[in-house]
Amino acid sequence: MTDTSAGLPVGTRAPSFSLRDQNGAEVALADHLGQRHVLLVFYPWAFSGICTGELTEIRDDLGRFVTEDVQVVTVSCDAMFSLRAYADRDGYFFPLLSDFWPHGEVARAYGVFDEEAGVARRGTFLIDPDGVIRWSLVSGIGERRDFSGYHDALARA
Repeated sequence: MTDTSAGLPVGTRAPSFSLRDQNGAEVALADHLGQRHVLLVFYPWAFSGICTGELTEIRDDLGRFVTEDVQVVTVSCDAMFSLRAYADRDGYFFPLLSDFWPHGEVARAYGVFDEEAGVARRGTFLIDPDGVIRWSLVSGIGERRDFSGYHDALARA
């Protein structure tokens, strides 16, 4: 069941962030603002079945997720080194950002941190070049998200 009570609402200014990716490079939301949309994808755990399925969907259909107008950025609370092993194992060449420390700070800012489990819920946000959330979907930890709403929202953008 989708948890629609969590996450920042559409029309909200997206909180800024800067996190390290799987290769140790700093990636900031501000790097893309003014230039392109950002699809921000939070997921609970590297190497888990549902998360791997979702990131593989992005990888296998990368042209529908990453274009000259859109950059996909994924975030989990896993350590950077775990994300590197995960990316290497599964061939993820888009940014996998580590929200490890302070633990879950960015997930909290977006309203998708699950305090009990200590991980991000499956929050998905389409952020426009002006930094405003234009579409969002928050699913429970054990529920696979449906990216079709993202594609519809992007077509309207």
